[in-house]
Amino acid sequence: MFQADIIEQCKQNNRKAQLQLYNQYCDGMYIVAKRFLKDASDAEDVVQEAFIKAFSKLHQYKAEVTFGAWLKRIVVNKSIDFLKSKKQQLVELEDVHLKVVDAPQDDKWLVDDAITLCDVKRAISNLPDKYQYVVMLYLIEGYDHQEISEILDISEVASRTQLSRGKVKLQELLTLKQNGTRH
Repeated sequence: MFQADIIEQCKQNNRKAQLQLYNQYCDGMYIVAKRFLKDASDAEDVVQEAFIKAFSKLHQYKAEVTFGAWLKRIVVNKSIDFLKSKKQQLVELEDVHLKVVDAPQDDKWLVDDAITLCDVKRAISNLPDKYQYVVMLYLIEGYDHQEISEILDISEVASRTQLSRGKVKLQELLTLKQNGTRH
């Protein structure tokens, strides 16, 4: 069955098609939620809520992006909403490699080789929420500023500003760690 056919059947509340779509995307969406949430059961709950929302809003899906990208945005939004409601810190990222997109043009962003991935994860989790969310969405999830502005309901200028300030703060935290004044 083609993806478009499954989605059309899901729009008609076909439970078999919904289960097929769920099975196709649940593992990947769990990984996305787990990047944001510390607790596995919280990540599972968020994924379940995201699928419920996706199925209830499926009539709004217009295939302008892939279904997976549309669903991922719902999962990210649900994860952020969950964090905001619980006032929790963002997750310890498991085996996620940061893609520092701006590194070639931004030499200030380069860090010492002694800085580990764990150090970077810890530093990100210590950022203020408004910087932490933008840094996570941009560096880890790969969203651009337009997408981040839609997800967080902020302007693109605010997204760029918060990313820039978040990177400076992250750099400070990593420099302090490197100099032995912080753990």
